[in-house]
Amino acid sequence: MKVYIIGIGMGNEKNMTAEAIEAVKNADVLIGAKRMIEPFKGLEKPVFEEYRSAEIVRYIKESECERIAVLMSGDCGFFSGAKKLAELLPDTETEFICGISSPVYFMSKLKKDWSDCHFVSLHGKSGNVVRSVCAHEKTFFLLGGDVTATDICKKLCNFGKSDISVFIGENLGYDDERITVGSACELTEYSAGGLSVMLAENPDFERFVPRGISDEEFVRGKVPMTKKEIRENVVAGLEIGKDNVCWDIGCGTGSVSVEMAFCCENGKVCAIDKNPEAIGLTAENSRKFGCDNIEVYEGDAAEKVKELPAPDCVFVGGSGGKMDSIIQTALEKNRNIRLTITAVSLETLSECIKIFDKFGIEPEITQIAVTRTRKICGYTMMSAENPIFIIKRKFT
Repeated sequence: MKVYIIGIGMGNEKNMTAEAIEAVKNADVLIGAKRMIEPFKGLEKPVFEEYRSAEIVRYIKESECERIAVLMSGDCGFFSGAKKLAELLPDTETEFICGISSPVYFMSKLKKDWSDCHFVSLHGKSGNVVRSVCAHEKTFFLLGGDVTATDICKKLCNFGKSDISVFIGENLGYDDERITVGSACELTEYSAGGLSVMLAENPDFERFVPRGISDEEFVRGKVPMTKKEIRENVVAGLEIGKDNVCWDIGCGTGSVSVEMAFCCENGKVCAIDKNPEAIGLTAENSRKFGCDNIEVYEGDAAEKVKELPAPDCVFVGGSGGKMDSIIQTALEKNRNIRLTITAVSLETLSECIKIFDKFGIEPEITQIAVTRTRKICGYTMMSAENPIFIIKRKFT
């Protein structure tokens, strides 16, 4: 027995490779979702309409056929179930046959280069829409789940990106194929079909990961804010990965949350504060800097963290006197968290050392004292900020 896992492109024989067509014609049975099978009903071959990997594997194991063709939309290497299916057939010979993926087809229709494209699949799941668009010149969205092209356009507008150029492709490869072009604000009420893709083009994308944003850039209030020099040190020290989950405890204005969000483009930041003003400021700064991967939680941090997903990185800028409980919960969810705490007072520093000892983790302590200059009556004077202790978890 040999199983051919075939990418059939858009589902139209005209955009299938010759190798894929030959494999389909030579197969003893065709397996795939109804939409995949439909174009080949004329071959009068036995078919098994199914898209769930477990059911396909069960059928294959019970089959006596020698050549089995499993049909996948697009290409086997682009957000496809091909890899998972092959892994479930370790004792069966399998072969992937490439197809034409939706971005390849769509970008050729738009006469655009796709070598610098960023790809986001929203097929049956959510994703960081605005953050992706802000960080890349071209972002291709594979749709088909609960998130529609209209939802993306509305979200871009809510985050101040209403002028982003948008290209929507519907029913690609079929007779009713349609391509619509406009700005995000022009397409907030547009109703696209279920089989849709979307390209967002942003010529003003971020050409580097912003770090050490000027304090004046943030929307400020009366709540504390981690200053630029401290923030740079904290965020860099956490070594945040692109798909990490981060906690910002005592988020204040959300300045650390924003810089965390820049780093975890495919992950998310959980920002927590008990002060309603802080929650409002963090939400406002999230919108200003295009960070839809920040989720804001109002309330007691020691209780809220129990509901949050396991973190990779944790920053504690203010704990409301419940640091012990917060860190315990974080460690229970992930023993290998990267942890950083800032302290202004010696009492807080002492508390941190005791908590680190309690949980058997070693602290690395640094003190930073920042002094800025300012002009007074023609003279350049020194103006010192309060020294800050940075307590970081040390890995040996």
